[in-house]
Amino acid sequence: FLPAVFPLSCVVQNYSWGKVGLESEVAKLVASGDPLVQIQPDQPYAELWMGAHPRGDALIRDNRIPQKTLGQWIADNPACLGAKVKDAFQGQLPFLFKVLSVNTALSVQAHPNKELAAKLHAQFPEHYPDANHKPEMAIALTPFEGMCGFRPVEEIVSFLQNVPELRALIGEVAAEQLERSGSDDPRGVSAALRVCFTRLMKSEKKFFVDQLNMLVKRISQEAAEGKDTSGSNGDLLLRLHSQYPGDIGCFTIYFLNLVRLEPGEAMFLGANEPHAYLHGDCVEIMACSDNTVRAGLTPKFIDVLTLCEMLNYTPAPSSSKIFPAAQSQLDPNVYLYDPPVPDFTIMRIEIPASIKLYLISAMDSASILLVIQGTAVGTSTAAASEMSLHRGSVLFISANESISLHLSSPDGMLLFRACCLL
Repeated sequence: FLPAVFPLSCVVQNYSWGKVGLESEVAKLVASGDPLVQIQPDQPYAELWMGAHPRGDALIRDNRIPQKTLGQWIADNPACLGAKVKDAFQGQLPFLFKVLSVNTALSVQAHPNKELAAKLHAQFPEHYPDANHKPEMAIALTPFEGMCGFRPVEEIVSFLQNVPELRALIGEVAAEQLERSGSDDPRGVSAALRVCFTRLMKSEKKFFVDQLNMLVKRISQEAAEGKDTSGSNGDLLLRLHSQYPGDIGCFTIYFLNLVRLEPGEAMFLGANEPHAYLHGDCVEIMACSDNTVRAGLTPKFIDVLTLCEMLNYTPAPSSSKIFPAAQSQLDPNVYLYDPPVPDFTIMRIEIPASIKLYLISAMDSASILLVIQGTAVGTSTAAASEMSLHRGSVLFISANESISLHLSSPDGMLLFRACCLL
């Protein structure tokens, strides 16, 4: 008998933008998942990686299984993925599931589509390590803020009129072209937007640093006098400038939507969608790839030319960036986040306190289950023994296997399950 359902011990990434110590949801989950782990109070806990990515392959916590990591186990038992998934994704788990705890902004970035990814990887393998696309979806665990997609043109035009430092960087010709572009000509709007954003991102370093310093000084003075700085997006500007002084990314707030998610709300980031996470905790799922084209709010390699070429310049209101969850027809406790890509789907499972026995049903895909709150004992014909589940527990579930949860918590359970529904 070989177990096909087993607990995982997952890799933490301590990137500098992460929340520190037990402020971090990642740290809290890790600490409750494994009481032996010591959380360092001054260390950032940015990401928890639940999957088989070579730079963060989860350890198997079942000493009856000879393989040490999930990646090794899947390589030896590819049928666990499910027949369709195994064939479609060459025997690899197609997604990486994560928890993120964001304290300071992540870089302004976009991920290439498959075609561009293949090209970038062939030309610059040191910066673009693989040939895959990298769609992503984030679901808020705490109130979460990010920037995503281009704002409606009237909002950008309003900033061009209220923020002379921005207008100086973009130049009068490009600014007027955007102001004159009409909503009846979407291609003209996108072309004008592309010119404006490219002018901004390619502006001379000394020039934009001077303009940024002038802008920060002006907003700081206005704020000190008690004036309303919202016409210049003042609060966010000062916050990002304090995190990344002198960074061109500070100006992107005038082009990109600010999206605020309440717990359970999601945003989906397709190929070529500019975005940056700003603050909060979320679960995130993505296709297995490390391809990121960056342009600002980062000390890392930035590739402005590629970014400005590839972006989707379709303006849309921030409300359109919130991705809806659909309640499952089969089980009212399950909410499905099923994006327009084949690589991944997430289920949010909310089990009310009134239910004492709940079945995590079998599906034709391997899945990874994360417990956010509640406690239960899990039993499965495919598990070696009973599994104690509590906040921070992570389980790998092979395709076509199910788990019975015997709930023991007075306030129900909240779980997220990542899978691939082909």
